[in-house]
Amino acid sequence: MKRDDAPLPGWHPVYGDLPAQVHGLAVRFGLQGLQQRHDNRAVLGAYVLINSAVSIAILAGVAALTRQPFVFPSLGPTAFLLFYAALGAQAAPRNVFCGHLIGVLAGYLALVVFGLTTARPSLTDVTAPRIGAVTVCLCLTLSLMVWLNVPHAPAGATTLIVGLGLMRTPGQLAVLMIAVVLLIVQGLVINRLAGQPYPLWAPRKTARREDGPVLPRPRPIGILMA
Repeated sequence: MKRDDAPLPGWHPVYGDLPAQVHGLAVRFGLQGLQQRHDNRAVLGAYVLINSAVSIAILAGVAALTRQPFVFPSLGPTAFLLFYAALGAQAAPRNVFCGHLIGVLAGYLALVVFGLTTARPSLTDVTAPRIGAVTVCLCLTLSLMVWLNVPHAPAGATTLIVGLGLMRTPGQLAVLMIAVVLLIVQGLVINRLAGQPYPLWAPRKTARREDGPVLPRPRPIGILMA
């Protein structure tokens, strides 16, 4: 029997926002059996499997049609955040877009500064300029995300992709940002279909922590050694 007064699922300590999304989609499409199993591990795994397959298939299809690099490694963790922690600050469209944009700009700036804009990438023959480039781009990206209040952890991978020269031309970097936008749109559509209050741009003011429970306050070193 369907219970209209049953509490809606919230943040799960292990599976994050996934149970709430599955429950919301089940309600949307009238799947009562799925509603009852919305927090089942097998169901959640199948949901992630289908969502990730759709995400990468769309981008890979666009890449095949355009012969442009619409698929790159840092999209993976971004996709996971958009569903696992959809209501957290790091998954908000503003933070996703701005985080990757900072990574792209910092990476390209590092390539220019160290004269690597035309250098071929190599993960084994790491030269002194390449060491400088990856150091500068990563430090800039992480610090700027904090200073500008747009944290998005996968952007750290994006800036290394650029700093290592794996994607280095302006055209490739523009495609990278278009791919990010396409992924954000998919996250928006799925989360809104599931009834989640996913933001259109900035994180919601009530966005909760996605990094787990609050830990006990650390004790001073002197007390620990006493």
